[in-house]
Amino acid sequence: MGARATMPKSFDSSDLDALIAAARALDAAGFMPQKSGNLSLRTPRGFVITPSGLPYAAMTAAELVECAPDGTPLTNGRPSSEWRLHAAIYRARADAQAVVHTHSPRATALSCARRPIPSLHYMITLAGAGGRLGIPCAQHATFGTEALAQACIAALGAELRATLLANHGVVALGATLTGAVALAREAENLAGQYLDLLAARLDPVLLDAQELAEAAAQLKDYGRPA
Repeated sequence: MGARATMPKSFDSSDLDALIAAARALDAAGFMPQKSGNLSLRTPRGFVITPSGLPYAAMTAAELVECAPDGTPLTNGRPSSEWRLHAAIYRARADAQAVVHTHSPRATALSCARRPIPSLHYMITLAGAGGRLGIPCAQHATFGTEALAQACIAALGAELRATLLANHGVVALGATLTGAVALAREAENLAGQYLDLLAARLDPVLLDAQELAEAAAQLKDYGRPA
């Protein structure tokens, strides 16, 4: 689009710049191969999402696309092919203010085995439900479809903030963009730990409900300034 999207006063250009910066950082970390993955932020009019098929390193805030809650574009440009996924999450989860979808390699590898990440490390509690559900793997559906969006919603339920998408990648949501990005990174880290154990033919010793509850309490203020 030729000019920066006009956002309501409560959503300013710094939010757009933060979205671009997050996309570039995840791309540089190898989480978005071949222009894959997408990020979005809730706005007063719906949500703003990264565009379809543009390289993140060269992307500008002017190329982001704002959509209505049903996914109808409100600004010029073509939204990511996964706009249905983002729209569905924002409709279903009032707590979601940002959504990050990546194709990070280790978590995506697990998704291709359709294997969830179990409660093997206390950082799993960041994914919600006190960590007791781990990070599930949603049912398979073709990318970019409403079926995929609904499979993701079903896997997340009312409590979880992260899920794998079968044969596809990872979805993480958060109350902030920073939180959603951090969770997407942590899902990749946990996937790597699990794959290392599997490669060594070791079975992880899973944390029990009490251990997870204690960890969740310790992590209550994790990442917040002192």
